[in-house]
Amino acid sequence: MCGIVGYIGDQQAAPILLDGLEKLEYRGYDSAGIAVYDGEKINVMKAQGRLKVLRELSHDGELLPGTLGIGHTRWATHGAPSDRNAHPHFNQDRTIAVVHNGIIENYLKLKKKLEKKGYNFVSETDTEIIAQLLDYYYDGNPLRAITKVMHRMEGSYALGIIFSDHPDELYAVRKDSPLIVGHTKGGSIIASDVPAVLKYTRDVVFIENEEIVRMTEDQMEFFNVDEEAIEKETVHIDWDVNAAEKGGYEHFMLKEMYEQPKAITDTFSPRLKDGKIVIEELGLSDEDIRAIRKIMIVACGSAYHTGMTSKYVFEGLARIPVEVDLASEFRYRDPILEEGTLLIVVSQSGETADTLAALREAKSKGVRVLGIVNVVGSSIAREADNVMYTWAGPEIAVATTKAYSAQLIALYLLAMKFAHVRGKLSDEGLAGMIEEMKELPAQVEMMLNNQNKIQKFANRYLAARSIFFIGRGIDYAISLEGSLKLKEVSYIHSEAYAAGELKHGTISLIEEGTLVCAVLTQEELYKKTISNMVEVRTRGAFVMAITNVDNTEVEKAADYVVYIPKTNKYFTNSLAIIPLQLFGYYVAVGRGCDVDKPRNLAKSVTVE
Repeated sequence: MCGIVGYIGDQQAAPILLDGLEKLEYRGYDSAGIAVYDGEKINVMKAQGRLKVLRELSHDGELLPGTLGIGHTRWATHGAPSDRNAHPHFNQDRTIAVVHNGIIENYLKLKKKLEKKGYNFVSETDTEIIAQLLDYYYDGNPLRAITKVMHRMEGSYALGIIFSDHPDELYAVRKDSPLIVGHTKGGSIIASDVPAVLKYTRDVVFIENEEIVRMTEDQMEFFNVDEEAIEKETVHIDWDVNAAEKGGYEHFMLKEMYEQPKAITDTFSPRLKDGKIVIEELGLSDEDIRAIRKIMIVACGSAYHTGMTSKYVFEGLARIPVEVDLASEFRYRDPILEEGTLLIVVSQSGETADTLAALREAKSKGVRVLGIVNVVGSSIAREADNVMYTWAGPEIAVATTKAYSAQLIALYLLAMKFAHVRGKLSDEGLAGMIEEMKELPAQVEMMLNNQNKIQKFANRYLAARSIFFIGRGIDYAISLEGSLKLKEVSYIHSEAYAAGELKHGTISLIEEGTLVCAVLTQEELYKKTISNMVEVRTRGAFVMAITNVDNTEVEKAADYVVYIPKTNKYFTNSLAIIPLQLFGYYVAVGRGCDVDKPRNLAKSVTVE
């Protein structure tokens, strides 16, 4: 989950490294460090805590002269957050410096081998093993040493490496962790993710598994693990550089919530043509769609919740059986992957380690994989049989909002298309749903503009110990995401339950004054969920309800009601989630939490 950057060129490296790390701090913020070659030796500065500590320590990089350097912002795995465990790490002579994103699974075995050879270690990290192993195999040829190390390491890694006796070269390596490289004006740059390079270049190369790049000020050479030269294609990034800035908002999370109408529009607009859904990148003919016997949706976190929602949409509209799996569990249950199965993997970053592993498992068994991702050229986008992009733009806040909303739209479109092709949705029915989808951006904007009401309500629960969310069907899926948003950014204990399960144990947790958020957007389930609201209210709960604008009956069972505009029953998640996002955000702000960088979390989970 860590962020890495590297630079070689005609500019001072340290300020560029710090600027890149600032754009990547959502990937980890336990500590940060930079190493720069000054013409004689590699100098390093590290600091535990947020990047601003390192900025102050280095006087915004001024104290580290030199035009070759690497930097790192850390999300701790091996070794507690500390200056000692912060990257970059060195060999004993401090002539080789390394930054690393990933996990070396056999590091203990390698460490024991090196200790027997007389190597001493100063940190608790797996990354230091890489620097010492490079030293062990180094014979003056960096490329040869790197390939030997790659043959002996197990796990995932993206690496930035500098050698003091090769001051005109910067090396980068990738295996199962994201890495991009590109030319800047007067130099070359490496990074873990696109936002770090947008200020300097729009043309990048995505490094594939087990590839190495040797960079100079004006040249990039690519090699495979056998030291053979390979050719790579450049990809142009169209993201607006301002999309990765706060633009006057207090937090990225708030800004990105307000960008949801645009993200929704940008995701559906290119796919609506002449009253039909046209997904050119889908790669499935009508015959292929009719042949689908089962859909499996695999994802993590919020993306998993979009899968939960779309299960009801696919099954209700297209009548295709759907299984939804947590990616971290998918491989370990030995899934039955039969002919006629379509696997859909959903990921904002397109680099989520567990989801990527599930994709590879499915492909190894001959199952067709469709990726729904937000980042062009990401690993899932490249490895899936086909990819459907969500055009949400860069999302910086750790807690997803606009990418989640864009994923919902992509899945709605798929379900609608499949239903129409399979004869389960008429031309008139499809046209009606398309018109309702077109209304969603304005409806979301209207709800966002009523945030003051939610903010006042949120201020009443800043000291809450536990908050529960309940719902049935799609409303249960909405509840899962509402609960996750709250716990991610406010650190209040929160759980979501299928409302019908309350009486099977969960209701014992209800105390006087406990807040229970009930979601009721499915008309056929109103009465059932209202009964559950009465059950918890009778036991002292304060009930907040989120429901459709015509369901005034709910006021008899709720203490506080938020109404959402009328829409198709399959689209209600896109509206009901807005007040829950706002609620989680304002509770967190009221409690003084850093909503963009919640403790212990990182944006892109690239380790298992």
